Amino acid sequence: MMALRRRAIRALASPRLTNALTALLIALALLLPAPVQADTFEDALAGLYERSLKKRQIAIERIAAIDDPRVAPLLDHLLEGRLYYRKADKQLVVAKKVTRTVYAATTFPGNEDLGEVKKRTLKKISVNNRIRRTIRVSLARGQLAATEPSVRLAAIRSMASSLDEATVSLLRERTTVESDSGVLEELEVTIALADVDTGDPERRVAAIRKLGDSTLIAARNKLQALADLPADKLSGPVRAEVRNALAAYDVRASMYAALETLFFGLSLGSVLALAAVGLAITFGVMGVINMAHGELMMLGAYTTYVLQQLMPNHIGTSIVLAVPAAFLVAATFGIAIERGVIRFLYGRPLETLLATFGISLILQQLVRSVFSPLNRAVATPEWMSGALEINAQLSLTYNRLTIVLFTLFVFGVLMIVMKRTPLGLQVRAVAQNRAMARAVGVRSSRVDMLTFALGSGIAGIAGVALSQLTNVGPNLGQGYIVDSFLVVVFGGVGNLWGTLVSGLTLGVANKVMEPWAGAVLAKVLVLVFIILFIQRRPRGLFPQRGRAAEG
Repeated sequence: MMALRRRAIRALASPRLTNALTALLIALALLLPAPVQADTFEDALAGLYERSLKKRQIAIERIAAIDDPRVAPLLDHLLEGRLYYRKADKQLVVAKKVTRTVYAATTFPGNEDLGEVKKRTLKKISVNNRIRRTIRVSLARGQLAATEPSVRLAAIRSMASSLDEATVSLLRERTTVESDSGVLEELEVTIALADVDTGDPERRVAAIRKLGDSTLIAARNKLQALADLPADKLSGPVRAEVRNALAAYDVRASMYAALETLFFGLSLGSVLALAAVGLAITFGVMGVINMAHGELMMLGAYTTYVLQQLMPNHIGTSIVLAVPAAFLVAATFGIAIERGVIRFLYGRPLETLLATFGISLILQQLVRSVFSPLNRAVATPEWMSGALEINAQLSLTYNRLTIVLFTLFVFGVLMIVMKRTPLGLQVRAVAQNRAMARAVGVRSSRVDMLTFALGSGIAGIAGVALSQLTNVGPNLGQGYIVDSFLVVVFGGVGNLWGTLVSGLTLGVANKVMEPWAGAVLAKVLVLVFIILFIQRRPRGLFPQRGRAAEG
C-alpha cells in the first residue's frame, strides 16, 4: 500500500505525465479503503462480551458468517442458554446447573473439564427473542445441506419464521438441487409465503396459486389471512385468485380426509376380521357359540406382554415371537375347553353358550389373579412406530398399516390350510355334511378338537395385534366379542371370504359414520343395518353351501 502511494505521488508530481486519465485513476485508488480481512472465529468471539444486546446480535451474525466447525456448537449452546464466561479472565465455558450455587463447567472451545465451579464466578451470555431467531435461522442455513430430509425440513420450517431477501434467495437456490419431494414442496411453499407479500402482481398471483396447490396448513392459513383483508388492501382480481386457491385447497383436503378415514376403517375392519375369523371356523364347523372367544384373544395379548418382559431389550423380536407363542397358548386353552366342556354339549346350543360364558369369567379371574386387574402396556417396536407420510394431509401409521398387512397374511395362510391340507379338507367335509363325513371315515370328534384349537389359536394371534392398539387388560376381549359375532353373521356363517369382506365393510362403515354420528350411535346404526340385512338374506353375504346348510 505504501509503495502504491509513493508511485502515485511521483506520477502526479512528474512533469512528464502525459496521460491525465492514468493520473486520475491512480488518485482514485488512494481513496479506496484498504481491504478488510475476514473475521476469524477467535476475533469474532470478543463481541459476545458486549453489554448491549444489539451489539451482541451483530457479533453473533458475524460469527454465523464464519466457515468454522465450531460455529454450530457455539450457536447451539447460546440457544439452549448454556454459554457463560468466567469473570476473571473472560474464558468461554459451557455450564450445567448442579445445585443452586454450583455449576459443572467445560471450556469452549477445547472442552477442558473445569469440574464444579461457583455460580458467582460465571457470567451468562444472555440472549433475547430477536437473537434467538437470528441463531435459529443461522443454524437452519447450515442444515439445508444435511443428508437427512427430516433435518432439511426442520431447517426450512425454522427459516420460515424469519424470512428476508437473503433467506428467500438461499431457499430458491436450494430448490434447484433438492431431490426429496416433501422437502421440495416445503421449500416452494415457504418461498410462496414470501412472494405473496411482494408488490409484483405477477409473482403474487403465482404465489397464491402455488399455495392453493399445496397440502401444507401454513398455505391455507396464509390464504385465509389474505381473504380476510379489507377491500382497500386487496384488489378484486387478486381476491378472486385467493378464493379459487382456497376452494382448490379445501377440495384436496376433503379428498385426503376421506382417504384417511378409509384407511382407519380398513385398519379397524382388519382387527374385526382377525378377531372374527377364528370364531367363524368354530361356529361354522361345530355350531358352537363360543362366548370365551374374546378371552382367548386376551390370552394372546398377555402372551405378548410376558414375552416383552422376558426380552426387554429386544422388543421387535419379542413381537415376532409372540405370534407363534400366542397361537400355541390360545390353541392349548382351546383344546382344554373343547375336551373338558364343549364335547359333552354338542347339539345343545343354549347350554354351550352358558358354559362358554362361564369359562370366559373363569379366564378373566385367572388373569386378574396372575397379573392383577390393572392394565398392562405393551411397547411398540421401532419398526412399527411413526407414520408413512404421503403428504402433509395424509399419513398412514405404521402400526395400523402393519395390522392390515398382517391380517391379509393370516387370512392367506388360513386359506392355504383350508384348501391345501388334509385337515382343511376334513374340516370342510364336516362343515358341509357331518354325517356323510363320518360315513367315509372322517373322525369328526378329532376334527372338532383340531378345528376349535385352530380357531382359538387365531384368536390368540388377534390378541397380539390388539396389544399394539390398546392396553392389555382382563376385559380386553369383551369389547370385540359382540362385533365378532356381527361380522360372522353378516359375512355368512363359516365362510372365510365373507368374514374378511364383512369385517372390512363394517370397519369402514363405523369410521365413516363416527364423525357425524358419534362412536356409540355409529355402532347402533351398524347393528340396525345388519338386522335389516339379515331379514332379507338370513345366511349373510356369502352363505355356506352343502346339505347341512340347506337343511
